[in-house]
Amino acid sequence: MPKLKTHRGAAKRFKKTGTGKFLRAHAFKRHQLSSKTTKVKRQLSGTVVVSAQDSARVKRMLPYK
Repeated sequence: MPKLKTHRGAAKRFKKTGTGKFLRAHAFKRHQLSSKTTKVKRQLSGTVVVSAQDSARVKRMLPYK
């Protein structure tokens, strides 16, 4: 049987939790950080769970994760 290919771009960006949900990083934390407040930069750090609407799409891109 043919195997499904993993989307390598998605594999570098998402991580699966023990319960099967996917984690992602916040956006807007790459450049032009001097114009953002310390509070905003702190809130954008860390990871957050992918929304339910997008989780099916991520699951399809990562079939073996």
